Amino acid sequence: MGIRKKTNKSPPVFSHEFIIQNHADIVSCVAMVFLLGLMFEVTAKVAVFFVTVQYNVTITTNEGPDETSINFFRHGLKDLATVFFYMLVAIIMHAIIQEYVLDKINRRMHFSKTKHSKFNESGQLSAFYLCSCVWGTSILVQEHFLSNPASLWEGYPHTLMLFQMKFFYICQMGYWLHALPELYFQKTKKEDILRQLVYISLYLVQIGGAYLLNLTRLGLVLLVLHYFVELVFHVSRLIYFSNENNQAGFTVWAILFVLGRLLTLSLSVLTVGFGLAGSEQGLDLASGNFSVLIVRITVLAVICVTQAFMMWKFINFQLRRWREHAQAQSMKKKPVPTKSKSSKKENKANGVNGAVTSNAADSPRARKEKSS
Repeated sequence: MGIRKKTNKSPPVFSHEFIIQNHADIVSCVAMVFLLGLMFEVTAKVAVFFVTVQYNVTITTNEGPDETSINFFRHGLKDLATVFFYMLVAIIMHAIIQEYVLDKINRRMHFSKTKHSKFNESGQLSAFYLCSCVWGTSILVQEHFLSNPASLWEGYPHTLMLFQMKFFYICQMGYWLHALPELYFQKTKKEDILRQLVYISLYLVQIGGAYLLNLTRLGLVLLVLHYFVELVFHVSRLIYFSNENNQAGFTVWAILFVLGRLLTLSLSVLTVGFGLAGSEQGLDLASGNFSVLIVRITVLAVICVTQAFMMWKFINFQLRRWREHAQAQSMKKKPVPTKSKSSKKENKANGVNGAVTSNAADSPRARKEKSS
């Protein structure tokens, strides 16, 4: 007997298909290199830049009889290494959620290709938005930003951050940077790449801008507000995929979306337009003070343009939904033509008469009469 050839051939090493199938394992190995580097004295000085949060500042306060030390953090160029490491962590977490949660649900639900990609997108973003909302809300409560809105601009520039605040921003930038290679790993369609790039760029520009301009307090409030609205949308879409008749979540999301845009604009104008204007001291890069007119106008312009763009996309989305709903309703209202019993009997009688006349015409007597 001849040797049976294997049908499932593994792709060549370092080919595109090999990298896509094993990208999580490859990235895990790279991340382990940095973690193992912490174990050796020679490499620990370099590995620590990637794994731990940098620019620690310890401030001692004399509250009460004992002195207390509080650790704060600033931002700097070394943060790029930390962001890179946590981008690798985000890629690994993305693969874990995809393989052990979303893929199992996809096998049970038997989605089409279009629904399959949208379900994966909503599943990944729902997990991220939920974690970010819970984490960001805990920081807001801990720092009393909600109970004291004036703290969003008082004491600017806010160059010193607690560990949770800085680590939150590091993870946010790492997550949205990881979305760029995921376009390749997930084999994103060409028509969806531009939309995804615009989506990712808006997040990176605004999160990075708030981090570098020392507007971390305002940025945290706006991020939690925006993430909560997006969480409602993606959870509603997941529910819709499981039951297409359940669309109540989209109505709730539409109301929250409009309220979220109004709150975002109100807080931005209040903080940047009025709050920081009262403490304007001139541009000072050394102290991190960017409260000058041109910077404030630029920040407000970016926020307003982004909110207008999102509102335009929202209106188009709602118009498309209403159009599809109207078409579906019109299709249901169209009467289906049904044949009555009398017409069926007439058709049957006509068919019988036609068959009799054709048989009579083909009879031998009729043929003789035709020949004569």
